[in-house]
Amino acid sequence: MKRFSLAVVILLMPPVALAHAGHDHGMDYPWTWDPWVTGPLLLTALLYAGGVARLWRRAGPGRGVGSGQTAMFAAGWLALAVALVTPLHALGERLFTAHMVEHEVLMVLAAPLLVLSRPIGAMLWGLPQGWRRSLGAAAGARVWRRCWWALTDPLTATVLHGIAIWAWHVPALFAAALADEGMHALQHASFLVTALLFWWSLLCRRGSRAAAIGHLFATALHTGLLGALLVFSTRVWFPDQAGEAARWGLTALEDQQLAGLVMWIPACLAYPVAGLALAGLWIAGAGRRAGEGRHAVGAR
Repeated sequence: MKRFSLAVVILLMPPVALAHAGHDHGMDYPWTWDPWVTGPLLLTALLYAGGVARLWRRAGPGRGVGSGQTAMFAAGWLALAVALVTPLHALGERLFTAHMVEHEVLMVLAAPLLVLSRPIGAMLWGLPQGWRRSLGAAAGARVWRRCWWALTDPLTATVLHGIAIWAWHVPALFAAALADEGMHALQHASFLVTALLFWWSLLCRRGSRAAAIGHLFATALHTGLLGALLVFSTRVWFPDQAGEAARWGLTALEDQQLAGLVMWIPACLAYPVAGLALAGLWIAGAGRRAGEGRHAVGAR
């Protein structure tokens, strides 16, 4: 348990400190400056910042895009950068626990923050007017609207997200992602894209609150099951992922068990917490509507 506690403390250190942990210079992990990662990150930040600035110049600060939305976008964007650019990413290629932390930051931190920030409108305002009109017209096309409606159906989005999580933990696929950069990028993209669809379908799409709460708790159950399987397994599922475990005072099996614990406990808590928050909003809304109904009856 001491080894587990030590690993948790190390992984919770700020990303900059990760690059200099310990006295062994072999444990230095570089920042990732892959243009296929940093390029989209910078582009989205510039588009969003430019769009918000343009909107606020025209309508006034806080109009069109609220300050809370901008704060959530900034937090979600920074979470993406932490997962994909900082030394956490490099460490994640050699330590399974770090890999799991990276994935959970993408799925249960960055994705819901970005969804709640509703950034598309602001980003469109960051484009030239002609481009903005063309994209707006394309988004209004019936084919696109039907496709978006299908992908953001809560059941569809929940199933797609669950498939992405379980499929990439099949040992053969996980090993392929470690061995090939393209597969690794596809793994991250599938986690992030399906997480965005999942959170959007439950937090932003109009529909049954009860169904959304059910999908959140179902996701907590199946991801918790996967985490528990990793914790209690007596064999190493991903031997190629454990190259740095000994440097952190862990065996390959302990590294896997700690990664499963990360998925099972802190990460899975995000889903029931979101479910309870939705339940609170649902109850508050029902109470407000009941009060308005009584007031309307009394006024007659």
